Amino acid sequence: MSNPDIPSLRLLMGFEAAARLGSFSRAAEERYLSQSAISHQIQQLEEQIGQPLFSRVGRGVELTVAGEVLLRSVQLSLNTLRSGLGRVASYLDPGLVVLVCPAPLLQGWLQPRLDKLRHALPALCPLFSTDESARFVDELDVDINIVARPLQQRGLLEAPFLQDEWIVVAEPGLAAQLADRPMAEHARHAELICLEESITHDESAGLFLGPLAGFRKRLVYDDARLLLDGAKRGMGIACISRLLASESLARGELALLPDYPRLPGRQWWLSRVEGETRSPLVRQLFDWLRAEADEPGRDTQSSRTAPPDL
Repeated sequence: MSNPDIPSLRLLMGFEAAARLGSFSRAAEERYLSQSAISHQIQQLEEQIGQPLFSRVGRGVELTVAGEVLLRSVQLSLNTLRSGLGRVASYLDPGLVVLVCPAPLLQGWLQPRLDKLRHALPALCPLFSTDESARFVDELDVDINIVARPLQQRGLLEAPFLQDEWIVVAEPGLAAQLADRPMAEHARHAELICLEESITHDESAGLFLGPLAGFRKRLVYDDARLLLDGAKRGMGIACISRLLASESLARGELALLPDYPRLPGRQWWLSRVEGETRSPLVRQLFDWLRAEADEPGRDTQSSRTAPPDL
């Protein structure tokens, strides 16, 4: 069976206006056409589809079953088209730089620094994407990529970026209660919330097999941002990425449990096209990110001390 020809956008937009407004005359006003022009467009569309799309009701019109089916498809297509045109317009901004960054790192480390970034690069218009399936830097869709391992793509400049670590935290009230008790008794007074992947991950498994082994697991998440929210709500102690939790720790929304080991976590890498970039702002943002990660006294400084033995 052959695919039917797609009616012209002019006919579909006239139909959508008439269907949405329930009137040919009001659709004509919206489209800056005469009522007879709208009526002619609808007639053409009905002839092309082979189905009546409207029935007369008093001085207005209402959709037939075929019209309702077509309207849903047309509105969905128009919304997609408008969204695409909006994205095209955004790409015309000369300050646009596309940065792909995992959501937890974007939320916990980069978001708190956006004011500082804006002052450092006022011409920059960053487009942040959390789509980790973007595995290439191609100067069209992705300018800079923050990844857990080097992409090893020809023609890329790749540099170590941030070293994360696993820490154990709690809401300050809960942390204060535990501070008055020996560590061996903590499991009797608190439950554990954690990220699903961290239970068996090589980096963090030592915590779950060691000092956290006696805790009842109250909640297990597959999204690190929900884990952060649960910890701040006092749902239990949490084994969490320090980079994700850094702003909450600085604000006093979370407290570090100092008796628990801090284990080295993921090493993040920064990637961009080698040599000249399509815009000087790409290189400037890349350099700013590296400098910010290496700034003395930043919240990762304490991670350079070796964690205590388990």
